[in-house]
Amino acid sequence: MDDVEEIKKLKARYFRALDSKDWDLYAACFAEDIVVDLRRAHGPLIEGREAFRAYGSSLKIVQSVHHGHNPEIDLTSATTATGVWALEDFNIWEDGSQNHGWGHYLETYEKKDGRWRIKTLALSYLRLETPTDKPALVAGAEGTAHLRGEKPAGLN
Repeated sequence: MDDVEEIKKLKARYFRALDSKDWDLYAACFAEDIVVDLRRAHGPLIEGREAFRAYGSSLKIVQSVHHGHNPEIDLTSATTATGVWALEDFNIWEDGSQNHGWGHYLETYEKKDGRWRIKTLALSYLRLETPTDKPALVAGAEGTAHLRGEKPAGLN
């Protein structure tokens, strides 16, 4: 199987592990020194595999559904690659609240010991709906500048 297909399988495994709460499989998707930037999604900046595993497993989600679509994967060397994924997610939280979001993952990958892993991950939402009295978060034109062009922000 070629490297692009292996990276697609890696991302599918990431979504499956997250939604099934398989934290060992989840952690295995990441490079040991991963950097995760959730700030555009109103979350933290997290460094390191174990720190991100702890963050993911601490989320108070009863059920989640994550789908990645339309991967744009570029091999930048024999052991590195970049990727942009369209995202849709739906979450039900322990307090009964829900959210439904659409956005993007901007990622880099590294191949080490014959295996691809996610090296950096940044999440941003174009739209995030929560059934409350508040209006949905909508990124608008100013909130999508980092996605424009051949090489979105963070993938250079």
